[in-house]
This record gives sequence, C-alpha cells and structure tokens, in this order.
Amino acid sequence: MPRYFLELSYKGTAYHGFQVQENAPTIQAAVEHALKILLKSPIELTGSSRTDAGVHALQNFFHFDTELSIEQKHVYNLNAILPNDIAVQSIQLVEPSAHCRFDAIAREYHYYIYSQKDPFMQEKGWHYPYSLDIDLLNQAAAVLMKYTDYTSFAKRNTQVYTHECSIQTAYWERIAPNQLKFTVKANRFLRGMVRGLVGTMLKVGRSTMSVQDFELILQAKDASKADFSTPPQGLFLAKVIFP
Repeated sequence: MPRYFLELSYKGTAYHGFQVQENAPTIQAAVEHALKILLKSPIELTGSSRTDAGVHALQNFFHFDTELSIEQKHVYNLNAILPNDIAVQSIQLVEPSAHCRFDAIAREYHYYIYSQKDPFMQEKGWHYPYSLDIDLLNQAAAVLMKYTDYTSFAKRNTQVYTHECSIQTAYWERIAPNQLKFTVKANRFLRGMVRGLVGTMLKVGRSTMSVQDFELILQAKDASKADFSTPPQGLFLAKVIFP
C-alpha cells in the first residue's frame, strides 16, 4: 500500500502532547480528524517524535498508508480544516517500508529562556529573571558529549529499553540582549531529557552548582538529582533528520 510522510509544525500550548489520548486534545487527534474530513475515510497516523503537553515543533512527521489519491493540493485543503496552531508543510510519497520514527537518525531541540518580562515570549520561552554566565553554561553543555548514559535525565517510571543516547551537538547562545537559546542534537531523547538538562544546567549558569557537580549528576545515573521543573513552553522540536 502507498505510504506518505506528512511534515507539520505546531504550537503545543493548547494540546496535551503529540500522541492520541482519551478525552484530551492532542496533535495526532487533530490531524487524524482533519484527514478524515478531507478524505472521507479514517486515517491512522504513526508519529516520528513525541512531544509533551505544551511543547512546540518547528518540524515533526507522521506517516500513513492509503490507497486514496493524495495530491499536493491536499496540503492547502488540510490546512484549511486544521486549527490555526497546526500547519502541514508537505505530504510526500515514500517507499512502503519507510518509517518516520525508526528511519530518523537524529532530532534537534531548542530551548528558549528570557530574563526580562516580554508578552510576546510568554508562550515561547521561560521567563527566568536571573543573571546567567553563558561560559559556565557552555562548559556544562560540553560535558554532555563525554557520556552516553542519560539515566539521570530521564523521568522516572518511563519504560524504555535503554537510557543510551548519543549527543552530537549541545551549546548555549545569546540570541538577543535578554534571550538565550540552548540547542541540542542527538540520535534519540528520553522523556523529559531536554527539560531536565536545561533546568540542571541553569543552576551551573547561576553558580549555585559547579560544572563538576553537574558531571557527577550524569555519572550518578539517578534522576532524583536532576531538576525537571523546567516548563514546557520554551521547548521546540526543531528538526527531525533522516538519511
């Protein structure tokens, strides 16, 4: 059966995450509903990268199988049905064996913080009104490439087969006088991992924790030592990378 990759972006503020849940609005449920209206047939979607409630995506993917004719005009038609906070970017015919989750070789996330009250950043970043040393933040980020076991930065009671992740890129940058952005790219991420990394590294940036203590948390393989209090609205899935 023909298989299609559906590329989309969304603002996650109004949704309880990416994957379908009972009695809660999700990105998958909204897209499946729109496809059913457009194609007059139920379509089951498989997602590439799950995002938590309130988290945004600049790029994410679904795939689906259908014998129905899919044309480029359907991108426009689908966007006309979808709410304004979800946008389909493309629908591409792929090999029947292609899988939008298992074929992805890396994901990239961005996390935004801002130090001065800004109404335009309220749903797109974390208002963090503290002085931060960006050099210390980048020293902590550099430590991440030395390790592959991220048990300390995975939310507990998460059923995964391994806590091994290969982080390829991790750095902080100042993108405006009152704004910082953290970029991290890896082959895979654990549930809550980016927010745990950000929350804990910010302690280093405030000098309430040393870079050495941050490294000890990584070595401890104990999630109770990390800070997962980071709110979701600053987190964006920026890219899903395929071969």
